[in-house]
Amino acid sequence: MRVGIGLPGGVPGVDGSMVIEWARKADDSPFTSLAVVDRYVYDSYEALTSLAAAAAVTTRVKLATTIVIGPLRNTATLAKTAATVDALSGGRLVLGMAVGAREDDYQAANIDYRQRGKIFTQQLAALRGLWESGTIGPRPVRKGGPEILVGGLSDQAYMRAARYADGYVHGGGPPRAFARAADRARAAWRDAGRPGLPQLWGQGYFALGEGAAARGIAYLKDYYAFTGPFADRIAAGLLTTTQSVIQYISGYEEAGCGELVLLPAIAEPSQFDRLAEVCRSL
Repeated sequence: MRVGIGLPGGVPGVDGSMVIEWARKADDSPFTSLAVVDRYVYDSYEALTSLAAAAAVTTRVKLATTIVIGPLRNTATLAKTAATVDALSGGRLVLGMAVGAREDDYQAANIDYRQRGKIFTQQLAALRGLWESGTIGPRPVRKGGPEILVGGLSDQAYMRAARYADGYVHGGGPPRAFARAADRARAAWRDAGRPGLPQLWGQGYFALGEGAAARGIAYLKDYYAFTGPFADRIAAGLLTTTQSVIQYISGYEEAGCGELVLLPAIAEPSQFDRLAEVCRSL
């Protein structure tokens, strides 16, 4: 199993120079991907723009959205932006997508929240054609366009992953939750008659070092406040010790995860270094 790290652009107040320096360090690290999360109504950096900046200072790591909220964006604009990041990075973009669950993001984008599933299915159906036609450039490096992952926990999400994507991306949680989702993703893949197996990506949050846990928990409770009391459960899953990171990685590997992205809950350079040290020891 490969291990990636999230860019800190999802944490409020982070300086842009830190995002760039964080990305710059990635090529000389044990990480195989740099990933971003996506929100509109939050003090965070735009996902694909962040990956374009990361593309300029990296040459090796994959650049992934885990996830970008597809229906918030015009499909043609999304196709062009993704193709641009893919071309700038030499074909390293992995476009993880889902519908999202925050209604205020849809209000800000003036998109009907109730239609997000329908919009997303239409979007997935259209992207490959837009990339392959060459009418919206630049032409992606990979034939057929960037790799696509679909996230979500509904029957429709697994169906979309099997029908339109290269794999499935899970939203986080303990390894047993990932294992259940992975089983459903594989079953949908087989039902759709797809050969081989889907790519399977997972993720989690970390905050390492003295005093980091409380700050990381506060961030997660704020970021996921829209879920109500469930935000406490999300925050309780924060990885705050070396041992918890090792166990989490081991659990995901045993569950069949192909790439596990660990997202920072604190935007400090030391967080990158601490996680890299743990991964080098594995």
